[in-house]
Amino acid sequence: MKWQQQLKVAGAKARAAWEYVWRPWRRFEQKWPRLSKWIAWPTRVVSVVFGLFILFWLGIALSVPSVRELREVQTQIASEIYSADGLLLGRYFNQYRTVVQYQDIPKHIIDALVATEDERYFKHKGIDYRSWARVFFRTILRRDDSGGGGSTISQQLAKNLFPRKQYWLLSLPINKISEIITARRLERAYNKEQLLALYLNTVPFSENIYGIDVASKRFFNKAPVELTIEEGATLIGSLKATSTYNPAKAPDRTKQRRNVVLAQMLKNNYLSRPICDSLQKLPLVVNYNPVINNQGVAPYFREFVRQEALQLLSEMRKPNGEPYDLYTDGLKIHTTLNSDIQRIAEEAVNEHMSQLQSTFDRHWRGQKPWGDDAVIDQAMRASKRYKQYVEQGLSEAEILAKFEEKIPMTIFSWTGDSEVEMSPLDSIRYHFALLQVGFMAMEPYTGYIRAWVGGIDYDHFQYDHVRAQRQTGSVYKPIIYAQALRSGIPPCEQLPNRLTVYHEYAKGDWAIKDPRREDPDPHISPEGKDEDDWVPQNADGKYGGSYSMQGALTNSINTISVSLIMRTGVQPVIELSRRLGITGEIPEEPSIALGTSEVSLYDMVGAFSVFASRGRKTRPITISRIETHDGKILARFDQGQPEQILTETQADVVTHMLQSVASYGTASRLKWKYGLYNYAIAGKTGTTQNQADGWFIGFTPNLVAGAWVGGDSPLVRFRTFEYGQGAATALPVWGIFMKKLLEDPAFAAWKEAKFPELPPEIDRELNCSMRIPSAEELLADSLAADSLLPIDLEFPIPDSTNTFF
Repeated sequence: MKWQQQLKVAGAKARAAWEYVWRPWRRFEQKWPRLSKWIAWPTRVVSVVFGLFILFWLGIALSVPSVRELREVQTQIASEIYSADGLLLGRYFNQYRTVVQYQDIPKHIIDALVATEDERYFKHKGIDYRSWARVFFRTILRRDDSGGGGSTISQQLAKNLFPRKQYWLLSLPINKISEIITARRLERAYNKEQLLALYLNTVPFSENIYGIDVASKRFFNKAPVELTIEEGATLIGSLKATSTYNPAKAPDRTKQRRNVVLAQMLKNNYLSRPICDSLQKLPLVVNYNPVINNQGVAPYFREFVRQEALQLLSEMRKPNGEPYDLYTDGLKIHTTLNSDIQRIAEEAVNEHMSQLQSTFDRHWRGQKPWGDDAVIDQAMRASKRYKQYVEQGLSEAEILAKFEEKIPMTIFSWTGDSEVEMSPLDSIRYHFALLQVGFMAMEPYTGYIRAWVGGIDYDHFQYDHVRAQRQTGSVYKPIIYAQALRSGIPPCEQLPNRLTVYHEYAKGDWAIKDPRREDPDPHISPEGKDEDDWVPQNADGKYGGSYSMQGALTNSINTISVSLIMRTGVQPVIELSRRLGITGEIPEEPSIALGTSEVSLYDMVGAFSVFASRGRKTRPITISRIETHDGKILARFDQGQPEQILTETQADVVTHMLQSVASYGTASRLKWKYGLYNYAIAGKTGTTQNQADGWFIGFTPNLVAGAWVGGDSPLVRFRTFEYGQGAATALPVWGIFMKKLLEDPAFAAWKEAKFPELPPEIDRELNCSMRIPSAEELLADSLAADSLLPIDLEFPIPDSTNTFF
């Protein structure tokens, strides 16, 4: 081949060049063989030494930053996330670190640091040659460790800022010399006070935290400026060995080390003898505050904001052209979350879900809520533990045996985390039987998300159920009714509640029925139904009579929802759903009228906000602005001009219908159970097949909120509709939340909020019977009452040419 020939030619040329270079030496060897041997060995040794020397200095040259680079050095600073009302929610970081200025560091901390780590700090220029002599004579010759090390604070800072690298056998000398040179250059780039501040902001403390500010808040729950002398000495003492002298985990050893630091302060005249003695007698008192990113307010929300911030920052650049780093640039992320509303949401979730789980456990006592164990086996094989065993090369039998072995573990419990001995397989079964929850609240006109609860406990369950796509059930029906209004169907038209067979539905033949026909709905008797047919049924199994739109939605009549989508057409409903903000897959089938499509709670709350905002589509917003560490605004994120999806009249009529649902229909327990009688509330419940999912999305003039409740798997559900319907599982979260919210003085003004009044002509148009019984029902009722009055079976039907809608 051509490349092989080229390789042979190149090899021949290389050999020829080598022979040409070494030809004079070959001649010398032939003429004076003994002398050439004497010359060859010293030459080789010198060459090797010279090569090592070049590598040595090349390693140093490449590893030592210039003075200019040192002046521009930036430490990794955690970015902070804030609520709309200014509460610090959490931080994003690679190294948990915040920066404090020199003037905010107490003098006694500086004294403790200098006395312990570098007594002659203010007398040398980065290198303390006296300490080298001390280390040599005391530590090396006399093997006495009490003399301390020879590294100055400047050298330690160099090591903190520029971690050591590997250079094979030359790593130690190259790194040491690099640190010495860097330390000298640091002294030229900064004054002594700046170096101390830089050191205290970068030095690692116990538990993988960095800087005096984070350490003081972790172990004493206060800012550095508030630390007492003995507390400051405790933190400085822990620098010698951060794991060994952890104030929270090793208080006795840490106290001894603290007293050594106090003794060093006495020795260097920073403390008097009486003060030192009194401080050394004090007990070690720690006010431990483990600020873990998974804990605290709104952890699911913070994780969603993290992902959104990364996306936004990818489009921004620093003045030098570099991209912003969420984990190291100390940015301030201001969000739309309201900490008070979030607190109330979390309280409502905890209050209801703890009770619901007890009911669920009693409901399934002695039985498996998931039925077939195949789902447990699938969960086991998807677990990290199983994959680790596979990577270790264990056989299937060995893996199964390990999953059956009892081991100590921490499991979630509504009474607090429990330390138990349980097999990994049993822990999967235990956690699989727990009901989960999603809750989200947003302002309809601004799109600001005010509360977000993605599950029952973030430490144990990181999956966010606000973003999970689940079947929606009847909570999807308001979209069908909105499209019916857009299609010109009068809201007071009486719609028959009857069983209808859609022949050959499974083959998709329904799609060929022309929705423009005067009566495209095929009212076919259920008799003669075959396996390809579809017969939508009502949850209560009751049929007969007719309903207005308001009556049908209030009572969640399935047969009428399907009848409406057959009249409007499936594709227009899908198109409206997309415009309302629903992003998941929507099958092009009439069954979506019953909520068979899978949609996230995030999308459904956004869709309902269109009804609450009088037809305007507002984009959900989580981040209001992003600032740099020093407060410069990088970007603001506003709503912009909302899109008018529905007319104000259409949206107001849907809202009017949903108010009826909350007052008289499937959500009426909001009134009689949660006392929300005199407030403007609209909403819709939803329950999916076999009670796998429970939904409620409701709104007031000020807030749209939604709740979903179910198992991680749809197989985990209540057996009966009574317990598993959305009105019993999801609605209580909303009811408790709204009751607590309106009782809070901060939101007292929301009690008086009202929905816009319908124009008189629209109000008159909606003044119709919600349900008209069938003739048979009227006759039966009349006979039961022994009535002698004549029965009028004729009812007026509204004019179908109505143009209001």
